[in-house]
Amino acid sequence: MYILGMRVDATNYNKATNQVIQWIKNNESRYVCIANVHMTMEAYDKPEFQKIVNSADLVTPDGMPLVWTLRRLGIKIDDRVYGPTLMLHVCEAAEKHGIPIGLYGGSSETLEALKKNLKNKYTKIKIVYSYSPPFRSLTPEEDEQVVTNINALGVKILLVGLGCPKQEIWMNNHKDRLKVVMLGVGAAFDFHAGKIKQAPRWMQNIGIEWLFRLIMEPKRLWKRYLKHNPRFVVLIILQLIKTWKRKKH
Repeated sequence: MYILGMRVDATNYNKATNQVIQWIKNNESRYVCIANVHMTMEAYDKPEFQKIVNSADLVTPDGMPLVWTLRRLGIKIDDRVYGPTLMLHVCEAAEKHGIPIGLYGGSSETLEALKKNLKNKYTKIKIVYSYSPPFRSLTPEEDEQVVTNINALGVKILLVGLGCPKQEIWMNNHKDRLKVVMLGVGAAFDFHAGKIKQAPRWMQNIGIEWLFRLIMEPKRLWKRYLKHNPRFVVLIILQLIKTWKRKKH
């Protein structure tokens, strides 16, 4: 189904995790986008970014507003596939199947805390690679070294925590160069490293997680939410009206 022109797949945690494992067994290079309102609006505003998301091998509905929209469009879907939770499902499956994982993104401190917490939770998990890239763009030589390292170390699942839209662009650029399944997990690195608190479950369930995150990081997020959220509501109402009119005819 397409929400404001961006593809969103009706899936759940088990289906998404099993799909990742299947791709790894087939030795395929794939990438997964985890979509929320922010990503939807970035894709709406930038056709070239929309193409990157729509070219992904799986686009999960991370935000409750996307789940509600899918339901209004007639898609049966039980719940969202929230990035930080999907990351844990994938890590659990990686531990169970002995699949080596890598971490790309975040600060060095965040990565150290994240690795420690993941190893405490999944004692047999194989984290064979982690890299905190600089804020600037990598030189072609540096990028080639990253690709060489990830492939040489046998990474099969690469969790990418660069934030939207940077991580989706990065995954698209590296598909087929990296023999891995990439998941763009955004703020999940900070959450699971204990750097940022996650919204309470009740706030997540009623779709106001954005408010909690705004309170936690007002300087960084206020412009994003002010720009995207009101427009999303208006544009979705217009899309639903168009869809209902089409169905009547």
